[in-house]
Amino acid sequence: MHIHVNGRNIEITDAIKAYVKEKIGKVANHYDQIQGIDVILSVIKNPSASGKHVAEVNCKLNTGVVRCEEAASSMYESIDLLADKLNRQVNKFKDKSLGSDKSSIRTDVKEETVSVEE
Repeated sequence: MHIHVNGRNIEITDAIKAYVKEKIGKVANHYDQIQGIDVILSVIKNPSASGKHVAEVNCKLNTGVVRCEEAASSMYESIDLLADKLNRQVNKFKDKSLGSDKSSIRTDVKEETVSVEE
């Protein structure tokens, strides 16, 4: 799995790149079907914008894509929020994909109908 970090209107330093790989890389420990993660960090130069530092991620899985985006007042804060959101979405995706297989596990349970006479 690779983590590719790209920047828009910002120069990506080694410290930011290492921080992104540390935070976003934890998601790969939860789900082994991740093929690649693309992170785009950007800064909005409009002075009236509230969340000026935006972080977005596209996480490519074997069966789909998970995409999320977060904005905050600092880049590190937006990366933290993004990592938490991505973790929640990947866990939700994982539970859904494993949930369809869990329905066939309980085949040994016998169903009996009981009629109640009055």
